[in-house]
Amino acid sequence: MSDKYFSPTDYLLTNINDQILTITLNRPDALNALRPEMLDGIRNLIEETENDQNISVIVIEGAGRAFSAGVDLKVLQGIDPIAGKIGDVFDKPAELAWSTIRKSRCPVIAKVHGACFTGALEMALHCDFIFTTVDTKFGDTHAKFGLRPTWGMSQTLSQAIGVRLAKEMSYSARIILGDEAVKIGLANRAEENKGDLDALINKISSEISSNSQGSIKAFKDLYNLSQTGLGIDEALKAEFEKEYPEIKDTNDRLSEFK
Repeated sequence: MSDKYFSPTDYLLTNINDQILTITLNRPDALNALRPEMLDGIRNLIEETENDQNISVIVIEGAGRAFSAGVDLKVLQGIDPIAGKIGDVFDKPAELAWSTIRKSRCPVIAKVHGACFTGALEMALHCDFIFTTVDTKFGDTHAKFGLRPTWGMSQTLSQAIGVRLAKEMSYSARIILGDEAVKIGLANRAEENKGDLDALINKISSEISSNSQGSIKAFKDLYNLSQTGLGIDEALKAEFEKEYPEIKDTNDRLSEFK
């Protein structure tokens, strides 16, 4: 493994296997509750992949019993949030981390098991995919603790499942399970258990890695464009006119077609 993929904090672990960089949230005794240095670490690790063609997929997972219970509330108790905002100590690292996930040339997979609440759900929603298990618990508990979203929940959740269902989840703080998350469009697939989830992630990651990284970068950029509110004519024009010189393997791949 290259030294650049060693995390500066013990709260994150890294592993590389077959072009897949796995970032593991590593606070299992605290259900991987998020701290600012974890968000900085995620951003730094993903930024390092931008010019590394040996990495084609990034997976974010949690150690132990859960993906993540969300923001570490003990840290919040020392921040004194104002008007429901948790403040720059968390918000600045989160903004930079989520932007890096969205703009990464690599697809980013949220591999979610056990629990995924609030800030962790916001992180997962910024990823390209959410794969989970049928019994994983998802929830938005901002309102339960007198907080308001500042990491994108009001936008990404409503885009994923529609405004009415998003309002229901946020206003009620209701917990849903992985199988329901798939039904409403929050998650891509839900496997029966963690072992099956591991196998699915390996399969999906391998399928992605076998395709053109340049083409996938273009697709990711263009799918992000679809979420900017452009009208269909303007968006189609942009799709046609944007250039992706990173796609250099077209002829080689076509020559392999039999």
